[in-house]
Amino acid sequence: MKTQMNILIKGGRVLDPASGLDAIADVALSNGVLLAIKDVAADFVPARIIDATGCIVAPGLVDLAVRLREPGHEHERMLESEMAAAVAGGVTSLVCPPDTEPVLDEPGLVEMLRYRAEKLQQARVYPLGALTRNLEGETLTEMLQLTEAGCVAFSQAEVPLANTQVLQRAFQYASTFGYSIWLRPQDFYLGQGVAASGALATRMGLSGVPVAAETIALHTIFELMRATSGVRVHICRLSSAAGVALVRQARIDGLNISCDVSINSLHLTDADMGYFDSRSRLSPPLRQQRDRDALRAGLADGTIDALVSDHTPVDADAKDLPFAESEPGATGVELLLSLALKWSADSGVDLLRALDVISRAPASVLGASLGKRQDRVGRLTPGGVADVCVFDPRASWTVGSAALRSQGKHTPFAGYELPGRVRCTIVDGRVAYLVPPTGIEPVSSA
Repeated sequence: MKTQMNILIKGGRVLDPASGLDAIADVALSNGVLLAIKDVAADFVPARIIDATGCIVAPGLVDLAVRLREPGHEHERMLESEMAAAVAGGVTSLVCPPDTEPVLDEPGLVEMLRYRAEKLQQARVYPLGALTRNLEGETLTEMLQLTEAGCVAFSQAEVPLANTQVLQRAFQYASTFGYSIWLRPQDFYLGQGVAASGALATRMGLSGVPVAAETIALHTIFELMRATSGVRVHICRLSSAAGVALVRQARIDGLNISCDVSINSLHLTDADMGYFDSRSRLSPPLRQQRDRDALRAGLADGTIDALVSDHTPVDADAKDLPFAESEPGATGVELLLSLALKWSADSGVDLLRALDVISRAPASVLGASLGKRQDRVGRLTPGGVADVCVFDPRASWTVGSAALRSQGKHTPFAGYELPGRVRCTIVDGRVAYLVPPTGIEPVSSA
Protein backbone atom coordinates (compact mmCIF):
# COMPACT_ATOMS: atom_id res chain seq x y z
CA MET A 1 0.00 0.00 0.00
CA LYS A 2 1.09 3.54 -0.67
CA THR A 3 2.38 5.30 2.42
CA GLN A 4 1.87 8.92 3.30
CA MET A 5 3.09 11.86 5.35
CA ASN A 6 3.98 12.45 8.97
CA ILE A 7 0.80 12.45 11.06
CA LEU A 8 0.34 13.39 14.71
CA ILE A 9 -2.77 12.10 16.50
CA LYS A 10 -3.04 14.46 19.43
CA GLY A 11 -4.65 14.23 22.86
CA GLY A 12 -6.59 10.97 22.53
CA ARG A 13 -7.00 8.13 25.00
CA VAL A 14 -4.75 5.43 23.58
CA LEU A 15 -6.04 1.89 24.17
CA ASP A 16 -3.97 -1.07 23.00
CA PRO A 17 -5.29 -4.48 24.11
CA ALA A 18 -2.04 -6.22 23.10
CA SER A 19 0.08 -4.30 25.60
CA GLY A 20 -2.64 -3.22 28.03
CA LEU A 21 -1.80 0.43 27.40
CA ASP A 22 -4.48 2.87 28.54
CA ALA A 23 -3.23 6.46 28.61
CA ILE A 24 -3.86 9.94 27.28
CA ALA A 25 -1.05 10.34 24.77
CA ASP A 26 0.01 11.64 21.39
CA VAL A 27 0.73 9.14 18.61
CA ALA A 28 3.21 9.86 15.82
CA LEU A 29 3.03 8.14 12.44
CA SER A 30 5.62 8.43 9.68
CA ASN A 31 5.65 6.83 6.24
CA GLY A 32 3.41 3.94 7.15
CA VAL A 33 5.08 3.20 10.48
CA LEU A 34 3.85 3.93 14.00
CA LEU A 35 6.81 5.98 15.15
CA ALA A 36 6.03 6.69 18.79
CA ILE A 37 3.38 6.71 21.52
CA LYS A 38 3.72 9.31 24.29
CA ASP A 39 7.39 10.10 23.73
CA VAL A 40 7.15 11.94 20.44
CA ALA A 41 10.51 13.42 19.45
CA ALA A 42 10.78 17.19 19.69
CA ASP A 43 12.00 17.39 16.10
CA PHE A 44 9.03 15.42 14.71
CA VAL A 45 7.31 17.74 12.23
CA PRO A 46 3.79 16.57 11.32
CA ALA A 47 2.33 17.45 7.96
CA ARG A 48 -1.06 16.73 9.46
CA ILE A 49 -2.43 16.92 13.00
CA ILE A 50 -5.58 15.00 13.98
CA ASP A 51 -7.21 16.28 17.15
CA ALA A 52 -8.39 13.21 19.08
CA THR A 53 -9.44 15.02 22.26
CA GLY A 54 -12.28 13.09 23.89
CA CYS A 55 -11.77 10.18 21.48
CA ILE A 56 -10.20 6.75 21.80
CA VAL A 57 -7.19 5.91 19.67
CA ALA A 58 -7.24 2.14 19.05
CA PRO A 59 -5.57 -0.33 16.70
CA GLY A 60 -7.20 -0.64 13.31
CA LEU A 61 -9.95 -3.26 13.53
CA VAL A 62 -9.50 -6.73 12.05
CA ASP A 63 -12.64 -8.43 10.69
CA LEU A 64 -12.40 -12.12 9.84
CA ALA A 65 -15.61 -12.36 7.77
CA VAL A 66 -16.35 -9.70 5.14
CA ARG A 67 -17.88 -10.59 1.78
CA LEU A 68 -16.82 -8.11 -0.90
CA ARG A 69 -18.95 -9.74 -3.64
CA GLU A 70 -16.02 -9.67 -6.07
CA PRO A 71 -15.24 -11.35 -8.34
CA GLY A 72 -18.79 -11.44 -9.59
CA HIS A 73 -20.26 -7.95 -9.16
CA GLU A 74 -17.62 -5.71 -10.75
CA HIS A 75 -20.26 -3.93 -12.85
CA GLU A 76 -21.92 -2.76 -9.64
CA ARG A 77 -18.62 -1.46 -8.21
CA MET A 78 -19.21 -3.63 -5.14
CA LEU A 79 -15.56 -3.74 -4.18
CA GLU A 80 -15.39 0.05 -3.99
CA SER A 81 -18.53 0.36 -1.86
CA GLU A 82 -17.71 -2.47 0.54
CA MET A 83 -14.11 -1.32 1.05
CA ALA A 84 -15.42 2.19 1.75
CA ALA A 85 -17.84 0.67 4.26
CA ALA A 86 -14.99 -1.17 5.96
CA VAL A 87 -12.85 1.90 6.61
CA ALA A 88 -15.94 3.86 7.66
CA GLY A 89 -16.34 1.20 10.35
CA GLY A 90 -12.70 1.48 11.46
CA VAL A 91 -11.73 -1.83 9.84
CA THR A 92 -8.19 -1.74 8.44
CA SER A 93 -7.74 -5.48 7.76
CA LEU A 94 -10.36 -7.93 6.56
CA VAL A 95 -10.65 -11.55 5.51
CA CYS A 96 -12.98 -12.38 2.61
CA PRO A 97 -14.49 -15.88 2.16
CA PRO A 98 -14.09 -17.75 -1.15
CA ASP A 99 -17.79 -18.02 -2.06
CA THR A 100 -17.62 -15.43 -4.83
CA GLU A 101 -18.80 -15.79 -8.44
CA PRO A 102 -16.66 -17.51 -9.65
CA VAL A 103 -15.33 -19.20 -6.51
CA LEU A 104 -11.80 -18.31 -5.37
CA ASP A 105 -10.30 -21.62 -6.42
CA GLU A 106 -7.87 -20.35 -9.08
CA PRO A 107 -4.70 -18.28 -8.45
CA GLY A 108 -5.61 -15.78 -11.16
CA LEU A 109 -8.88 -14.88 -9.45
CA VAL A 110 -7.11 -14.33 -6.13
CA GLU A 111 -4.43 -12.18 -7.74
CA MET A 112 -7.06 -10.08 -9.52
CA LEU A 113 -8.98 -9.48 -6.26
CA ARG A 114 -5.82 -8.49 -4.39
CA TYR A 115 -4.71 -6.19 -7.22
CA ARG A 116 -8.05 -4.39 -7.38
CA ALA A 117 -8.21 -4.06 -3.59
CA GLU A 118 -4.67 -2.67 -3.37
CA LYS A 119 -5.44 -0.09 -6.07
CA LEU A 120 -8.22 1.31 -3.87
CA GLN A 121 -5.68 1.92 -1.05
CA GLN A 122 -8.17 1.31 1.72
CA ALA A 123 -8.34 -1.73 4.01
CA ARG A 124 -5.93 -4.65 3.72
CA VAL A 125 -7.62 -7.67 2.12
CA TYR A 126 -6.71 -11.25 3.03
CA PRO A 127 -8.54 -13.78 0.79
CA LEU A 128 -9.49 -17.28 1.87
CA GLY A 129 -8.98 -19.86 -0.84
CA ALA A 130 -11.62 -22.47 -1.61
CA LEU A 131 -10.86 -25.76 0.13
CA THR A 132 -12.43 -27.79 -2.70
CA ARG A 133 -12.92 -26.97 -6.36
CA ASN A 134 -15.98 -24.81 -6.85
CA LEU A 135 -16.79 -25.57 -3.18
CA GLU A 136 -18.35 -28.83 -4.38
CA GLY A 137 -16.68 -30.89 -1.66
CA GLU A 138 -15.12 -33.53 -3.91
CA THR A 139 -11.64 -32.47 -5.08
CA LEU A 140 -9.10 -30.45 -3.11
CA THR A 141 -7.83 -27.24 -4.68
CA GLU A 142 -4.16 -26.53 -5.43
CA MET A 143 -3.41 -25.08 -2.00
CA LEU A 144 0.23 -24.28 -2.76
CA GLN A 145 -0.64 -22.21 -5.82
CA LEU A 146 -3.44 -20.40 -4.01
CA THR A 147 -1.12 -19.65 -1.08
CA GLU A 148 1.46 -18.20 -3.46
CA ALA A 149 -1.31 -16.06 -5.00
CA GLY A 150 -2.08 -14.59 -1.57
CA CYS A 151 -4.61 -16.83 0.20
CA VAL A 152 -4.12 -16.90 3.98
CA ALA A 153 -6.14 -20.07 4.68
CA PHE A 154 -8.71 -22.40 3.10
CA SER A 155 -12.45 -22.62 3.63
CA GLN A 156 -15.75 -24.01 2.38
CA ALA A 157 -17.46 -20.72 3.34
CA GLU A 158 -21.14 -21.59 3.98
CA VAL A 159 -21.06 -24.85 2.05
CA PRO A 160 -20.95 -27.89 4.38
CA LEU A 161 -18.48 -30.60 3.41
CA ALA A 162 -20.41 -33.87 3.57
CA ASN A 163 -17.54 -36.12 2.47
CA THR A 164 -15.47 -36.75 5.61
CA GLN A 165 -12.79 -38.55 3.62
CA VAL A 166 -12.16 -35.36 1.64
CA LEU A 167 -12.05 -33.39 4.90
CA GLN A 168 -9.55 -35.86 6.37
CA ARG A 169 -7.32 -35.52 3.29
CA ALA A 170 -7.56 -31.74 3.54
CA PHE A 171 -6.43 -31.88 7.18
CA GLN A 172 -3.53 -34.18 6.32
CA TYR A 173 -2.37 -31.96 3.46
CA ALA A 174 -2.78 -28.76 5.47
CA SER A 175 -0.87 -30.14 8.46
CA THR A 176 2.01 -31.23 6.22
CA PHE A 177 2.47 -27.78 4.69
CA GLY A 178 1.39 -25.62 7.62
CA TYR A 179 -1.86 -24.30 6.16
CA SER A 180 -4.94 -23.37 8.20
CA ILE A 181 -8.47 -24.63 7.54
CA TRP A 182 -11.45 -22.39 8.36
CA LEU A 183 -14.78 -24.20 8.73
CA ARG A 184 -18.32 -23.19 9.57
CA PRO A 185 -19.60 -26.20 11.55
CA GLN A 186 -22.83 -27.37 10.01
CA ASP A 187 -23.92 -30.87 9.09
CA PHE A 188 -24.79 -31.11 5.41
CA TYR A 189 -28.11 -32.88 5.93
CA LEU A 190 -29.34 -31.31 9.18
CA GLY A 191 -28.49 -27.78 8.10
CA GLN A 192 -31.05 -27.42 5.32
CA GLY A 193 -33.61 -25.37 7.31
CA VAL A 194 -34.15 -21.62 7.38
CA ALA A 195 -34.52 -20.93 11.12
CA ALA A 196 -33.24 -22.36 14.39
CA SER A 197 -35.27 -25.36 15.54
CA GLY A 198 -37.51 -24.51 18.45
CA ALA A 199 -40.98 -23.52 19.51
CA LEU A 200 -40.91 -20.26 17.55
CA ALA A 201 -39.89 -21.88 14.25
CA THR A 202 -42.58 -24.52 14.75
CA ARG A 203 -45.29 -21.91 15.37
CA MET A 204 -44.17 -19.95 12.29
CA GLY A 205 -44.10 -23.07 10.12
CA LEU A 206 -40.42 -22.61 9.23
CA SER A 207 -38.09 -25.55 8.61
CA GLY A 208 -35.63 -25.84 11.47
CA VAL A 209 -31.87 -26.21 11.85
CA PRO A 210 -31.24 -28.12 15.10
CA VAL A 211 -28.28 -27.46 17.39
CA ALA A 212 -27.15 -30.97 16.47
CA ALA A 213 -26.30 -29.66 13.00
CA GLU A 214 -23.51 -27.66 14.65
CA THR A 215 -22.44 -30.14 17.32
CA ILE A 216 -22.25 -33.14 14.98
CA ALA A 217 -20.04 -31.12 12.63
CA LEU A 218 -17.84 -30.05 15.56
CA HIS A 219 -17.46 -33.63 16.78
CA THR A 220 -16.42 -34.66 13.27
CA ILE A 221 -13.90 -31.84 12.97
CA PHE A 222 -12.38 -32.54 16.38
CA GLU A 223 -12.11 -36.30 15.82
CA LEU A 224 -10.36 -35.75 12.50
CA MET A 225 -8.06 -33.22 14.17
CA ARG A 226 -7.11 -35.78 16.81
CA ALA A 227 -6.19 -38.16 14.00
CA THR A 228 -4.17 -35.50 12.17
CA SER A 229 -1.24 -34.20 14.14
CA GLY A 230 -0.56 -30.48 13.86
CA VAL A 231 -3.49 -29.29 11.78
CA ARG A 232 -4.78 -25.77 12.60
CA VAL A 233 -8.54 -25.19 12.36
CA HIS A 234 -10.52 -22.00 12.83
CA ILE A 235 -14.21 -22.49 13.68
CA CYS A 236 -16.29 -19.81 11.99
CA ARG A 237 -19.47 -18.33 13.47
CA LEU A 238 -20.23 -20.52 16.45
CA SER A 239 -23.94 -20.22 17.24
CA SER A 240 -24.97 -22.45 20.16
CA ALA A 241 -24.37 -23.03 23.87
CA ALA A 242 -23.58 -26.68 23.15
CA GLY A 243 -21.05 -25.59 20.54
CA VAL A 244 -19.34 -23.30 23.04
CA ALA A 245 -19.06 -26.19 25.51
CA LEU A 246 -17.49 -28.45 22.86
CA VAL A 247 -14.96 -25.81 21.85
CA ARG A 248 -14.07 -25.18 25.49
CA GLN A 249 -13.38 -28.89 26.01
CA ALA A 250 -11.41 -29.15 22.78
CA ARG A 251 -9.16 -26.34 23.97
CA ILE A 252 -8.62 -28.17 27.27
CA ASP A 253 -7.74 -31.28 25.24
CA GLY A 254 -5.03 -29.30 23.48
CA LEU A 255 -6.48 -29.14 19.96
CA ASN A 256 -5.04 -26.34 17.82
CA ILE A 257 -8.26 -24.42 17.30
CA SER A 258 -9.59 -20.89 17.37
CA CYS A 259 -13.12 -19.66 16.77
CA ASP A 260 -15.29 -16.61 16.24
CA VAL A 261 -18.88 -15.47 16.70
CA SER A 262 -20.87 -13.01 14.59
CA ILE A 263 -22.34 -9.74 15.82
CA ASN A 264 -25.76 -11.19 14.95
CA SER A 265 -25.53 -14.26 17.18
CA LEU A 266 -23.92 -12.22 19.97
CA HIS A 267 -26.82 -9.77 20.24
CA LEU A 268 -29.94 -11.31 18.75
CA THR A 269 -32.19 -14.34 19.29
CA ASP A 270 -34.81 -16.12 17.20
CA ALA A 271 -37.41 -13.80 18.74
CA ASP A 272 -35.89 -10.99 16.65
CA MET A 273 -37.29 -12.62 13.52
CA GLY A 274 -40.50 -10.83 14.45
CA TYR A 275 -43.26 -11.42 11.96
CA PHE A 276 -41.19 -13.16 9.25
CA ASP A 277 -38.69 -10.29 9.03
CA SER A 278 -36.31 -11.38 6.25
CA ARG A 279 -33.61 -9.05 7.60
CA SER A 280 -33.17 -11.71 10.29
CA ARG A 281 -32.78 -14.52 7.74
CA LEU A 282 -29.18 -15.35 8.58
CA SER A 283 -26.67 -18.18 8.42
CA PRO A 284 -26.14 -19.51 11.03
CA PRO A 285 -29.72 -18.89 12.13
CA LEU A 286 -30.48 -16.90 15.26
CA ARG A 287 -30.96 -19.25 18.21
CA GLN A 288 -32.49 -19.01 21.68
CA GLN A 289 -31.50 -16.71 24.54
CA ARG A 290 -29.54 -19.43 26.37
CA ASP A 291 -27.37 -19.78 23.27
CA ARG A 292 -26.81 -16.03 23.03
CA ASP A 293 -25.90 -15.87 26.73
CA ALA A 294 -23.39 -18.72 26.34
CA LEU A 295 -21.83 -17.03 23.31
CA ARG A 296 -21.44 -13.79 25.26
CA ALA A 297 -19.83 -15.63 28.16
CA GLY A 298 -17.55 -17.57 25.82
CA LEU A 299 -16.36 -14.40 24.13
CA ALA A 300 -15.75 -12.76 27.50
CA ASP A 301 -13.70 -15.64 28.95
CA GLY A 302 -11.62 -16.28 25.81
CA THR A 303 -13.21 -19.55 24.73
CA ILE A 304 -14.24 -17.62 21.62
CA ASP A 305 -11.37 -15.61 20.19
CA ALA A 306 -12.91 -13.03 17.92
CA LEU A 307 -16.05 -11.08 17.08
CA VAL A 308 -16.81 -10.77 13.36
CA SER A 309 -19.30 -8.80 11.32
CA ASP A 310 -20.16 -11.69 8.94
CA HIS A 311 -20.75 -8.89 6.45
CA THR A 312 -22.93 -10.20 3.60
CA PRO A 313 -24.45 -7.48 1.43
CA VAL A 314 -27.70 -8.69 -0.13
CA ASP A 315 -29.65 -6.64 -2.66
CA ALA A 316 -33.32 -5.85 -2.33
CA ASP A 317 -34.42 -8.31 -5.03
CA ALA A 318 -32.96 -11.21 -3.04
CA LYS A 319 -33.94 -9.94 0.41
CA ASP A 320 -37.43 -8.51 0.03
CA LEU A 321 -39.05 -11.92 -0.31
CA PRO A 322 -40.97 -14.29 1.96
CA PHE A 323 -38.69 -15.30 4.84
CA ALA A 324 -37.91 -18.84 3.66
CA GLU A 325 -37.23 -17.68 0.08
CA SER A 326 -35.00 -14.71 0.92
CA GLU A 327 -31.23 -14.89 0.68
CA PRO A 328 -29.52 -15.24 4.07
CA GLY A 329 -27.11 -12.52 5.15
CA ALA A 330 -26.90 -8.97 6.42
CA THR A 331 -24.60 -6.00 6.14
CA GLY A 332 -22.42 -5.60 9.22
CA VAL A 333 -18.88 -4.32 8.72
CA GLU A 334 -19.87 -0.76 9.66
CA LEU A 335 -21.55 -2.06 12.85
CA LEU A 336 -18.67 -4.13 14.22
CA LEU A 337 -17.14 -1.50 16.51
CA SER A 338 -20.45 -0.20 17.83
CA LEU A 339 -21.78 -3.69 18.57
CA ALA A 340 -18.55 -4.60 20.36
CA LEU A 341 -19.01 -1.49 22.52
CA LYS A 342 -22.66 -2.40 23.11
CA TRP A 343 -21.61 -5.90 24.22
CA SER A 344 -19.11 -4.31 26.59
CA ALA A 345 -21.80 -2.09 28.12
CA ASP A 346 -24.48 -4.77 28.27
CA SER A 347 -22.25 -7.49 29.75
CA GLY A 348 -19.95 -5.42 31.94
CA VAL A 349 -16.94 -6.49 29.88
CA ASP A 350 -13.82 -4.37 30.16
CA LEU A 351 -13.34 -1.96 27.24
CA LEU A 352 -9.89 -3.38 26.53
CA ARG A 353 -11.41 -6.86 26.09
CA ALA A 354 -14.11 -5.45 23.82
CA LEU A 355 -11.43 -3.93 21.60
CA ASP A 356 -9.27 -7.03 21.87
CA VAL A 357 -11.84 -9.28 20.17
CA ILE A 358 -11.95 -6.98 17.13
CA SER A 359 -8.23 -6.18 16.87
CA ARG A 360 -5.42 -8.19 18.49
CA ALA A 361 -7.33 -11.49 18.83
CA PRO A 362 -8.50 -11.77 15.20
CA ALA A 363 -5.04 -10.69 14.02
CA SER A 364 -3.65 -13.54 16.11
CA VAL A 365 -6.05 -15.95 14.40
CA LEU A 366 -4.45 -15.03 11.11
CA GLY A 367 -1.23 -16.00 12.83
CA ALA A 368 1.61 -17.20 10.67
CA SER A 369 -0.41 -16.36 7.55
CA LEU A 370 0.61 -12.73 8.02
CA GLY A 371 4.31 -13.59 8.02
CA LYS A 372 6.59 -10.94 9.44
CA ARG A 373 3.71 -8.57 10.13
CA GLN A 374 1.76 -10.96 12.35
CA ASP A 375 3.03 -9.34 15.56
CA ARG A 376 2.11 -5.82 14.43
CA VAL A 377 -1.31 -5.91 12.73
CA GLY A 378 -4.15 -5.35 15.22
CA ARG A 379 -2.00 -3.57 17.78
CA LEU A 380 -0.31 -0.23 18.42
CA THR A 381 3.41 -0.96 18.51
CA PRO A 382 6.23 1.53 17.95
CA GLY A 383 7.93 0.32 14.80
CA GLY A 384 4.75 -1.50 13.71
CA VAL A 385 2.33 -0.74 10.92
CA ALA A 386 0.40 2.52 11.15
CA ASP A 387 -3.16 1.12 11.21
CA VAL A 388 -5.28 3.21 13.57
CA CYS A 389 -8.95 3.68 14.40
CA VAL A 390 -9.97 6.90 16.18
CA PHE A 391 -13.52 6.85 17.52
CA ASP A 392 -15.74 8.88 19.83
CA PRO A 393 -17.15 6.53 22.51
CA ARG A 394 -19.68 9.12 23.68
CA ALA A 395 -21.32 9.63 20.29
CA SER A 396 -24.26 7.50 19.21
CA TRP A 397 -25.94 6.88 15.90
CA THR A 398 -29.08 5.24 14.57
CA VAL A 399 -28.69 2.39 12.11
CA GLY A 400 -30.51 3.04 8.88
CA SER A 401 -30.01 2.82 5.13
CA ALA A 402 -28.80 6.40 4.90
CA ALA A 403 -26.11 5.72 7.49
CA LEU A 404 -24.60 2.77 5.59
CA ARG A 405 -22.02 2.99 2.83
CA SER A 406 -22.38 -0.66 1.95
CA GLN A 407 -24.61 -1.50 -1.00
CA GLY A 408 -26.23 -4.00 1.33
CA LYS A 409 -28.85 -1.96 3.18
CA HIS A 410 -30.47 -4.84 5.07
CA THR A 411 -29.58 -5.47 8.71
CA PRO A 412 -31.55 -6.82 11.68
CA PHE A 413 -30.15 -3.88 13.66
CA ALA A 414 -32.07 -1.30 11.60
CA GLY A 415 -33.47 1.34 13.94
CA TYR A 416 -31.05 0.50 16.78
CA GLU A 417 -29.26 3.38 18.47
CA LEU A 418 -25.66 2.26 18.90
CA PRO A 419 -22.69 3.73 20.76
CA GLY A 420 -19.44 4.89 19.23
CA ARG A 421 -18.70 6.75 15.98
CA VAL A 422 -15.54 6.31 13.97
CA ARG A 423 -13.90 9.70 13.39
CA CYS A 424 -10.78 8.65 11.52
CA THR A 425 -9.34 5.47 10.03
CA ILE A 426 -5.69 5.31 9.06
CA VAL A 427 -4.36 2.42 6.98
CA ASP A 428 -0.62 2.05 6.48
CA GLY A 429 -0.08 5.67 7.47
CA ARG A 430 -2.69 7.03 5.04
CA VAL A 431 -5.94 8.65 6.12
CA ALA A 432 -8.56 6.44 4.49
CA TYR A 433 -11.58 7.90 6.27
CA LEU A 434 -12.13 11.15 8.14
CA VAL A 435 -15.01 12.97 9.74
CA PRO A 436 -14.20 16.68 10.11
CA PRO A 437 -14.70 17.82 13.72
CA THR A 438 -17.48 20.23 12.76
CA GLY A 439 -18.87 18.30 9.82
CA ILE A 440 -21.77 15.94 9.43
CA GLU A 441 -20.92 13.92 6.33
CA PRO A 442 -17.57 12.09 6.46
CA VAL A 443 -15.09 12.72 3.65
CA SER A 444 -12.22 10.68 2.27
CA SER A 445 -8.82 12.26 2.49
CA ALA A 446 -5.58 11.26 0.83
